[in-house]
Amino acid sequence: MRKRRQDPFTAFHLDKALVRKYMRPLLIGELAPDQPSFEPSKNKQLVEDFRELRATVEKMGLLKPNHMFFILYLCHILALDVAAWLTIWYFGASTVPFLFSAVLLGTVQAQAGWLQHDFGHLSVFSKSRWNHWVHKFVIGHLKGAPASWWNHLHFQHHAKPNCFRKDPDVNMHPLFFALGKTLSVELGVQKKKFMPYNHQHKYFFIIGPPALVPLYFQWYIFYFVVQRKQWVDLAWMLTFYIRFFLTYFPLLGVKGILGLHLLVRFIESNWFVWITQMNHIPMHIDYDKNVDWFSTQLQATCNVHQSLFNDWFSGHLNFQIEHHLFPTMPRHNYWKVAPLVKSLCAKHGIEYKCKPLLTAFADIV
Repeated sequence: MRKRRQDPFTAFHLDKALVRKYMRPLLIGELAPDQPSFEPSKNKQLVEDFRELRATVEKMGLLKPNHMFFILYLCHILALDVAAWLTIWYFGASTVPFLFSAVLLGTVQAQAGWLQHDFGHLSVFSKSRWNHWVHKFVIGHLKGAPASWWNHLHFQHHAKPNCFRKDPDVNMHPLFFALGKTLSVELGVQKKKFMPYNHQHKYFFIIGPPALVPLYFQWYIFYFVVQRKQWVDLAWMLTFYIRFFLTYFPLLGVKGILGLHLLVRFIESNWFVWITQMNHIPMHIDYDKNVDWFSTQLQATCNVHQSLFNDWFSGHLNFQIEHHLFPTMPRHNYWKVAPLVKSLCAKHGIEYKCKPLLTAFADIV
């Protein structure tokens, strides 16, 4: 039974011996020697080839992080944060400096989002514990969100991307949107209609990018930590709001600080939704078919062309295929493994989708 889930297990965990220790009580038995150990729904040759690729990646040192990259990345976020405060402190709270400061703070939130993603995936330090500690600081103090909430949702998404009822990122089907051809046809046959789906490409612009963070995430995360009694996460979240209030209240007052906060969340929300959905929503969405790890990730993800701007703007999630295949790989190495992934796709006749940034945005709609 252990071999069946080897690839996801290998992909997600750094200290595999520690994880096996906690999993040992869950072992209910072993397959008899005469029983098949490979599921017929999976491509055996592709599984073996991907494991060879994984071994090559490890030998090439592509899972080892460049700590200076992440230090400089954090410094650029902190510099933007300070610049936002200095803008209002020096130029005053009139419209132009206020809006400019909001853009800087929105950039801070988006970029801190990509950085917490790195720590959450254990791709910065060799020890899981160190990644978890810094993750709480980045997502909690710099963004005001709980690490436990992100971990709870995001690893489900990575295990079964675009699989209905297993990937929480597509849970908006069918309440808000009809996602994927298979599920949309199913709704038509059942004559279920919760929303005017023929107009979903229009109301997406209202309830999607501008509203997700300020009208939903912003409030749900507090419910999440209280319900699950994640008091350490709550403490980290409060440090963000206390710092924000103490630094901007003397300059803006209560109304100004509330307006600034909502505007920053609005900017962050648009940035976050367009980037995170461009790699998944246009791809195959269906029930879980229990296919192999490589096929699961390739049918649900696509890439966006590489450039210095695209890398920075998306937090290297323009290499979504490589990220999903190797979640713990430091993002500065995605471009190095991409040609190897393309070769494996070509060998097995699997489409490796890569498109321009604006095309990726349009494909969501």
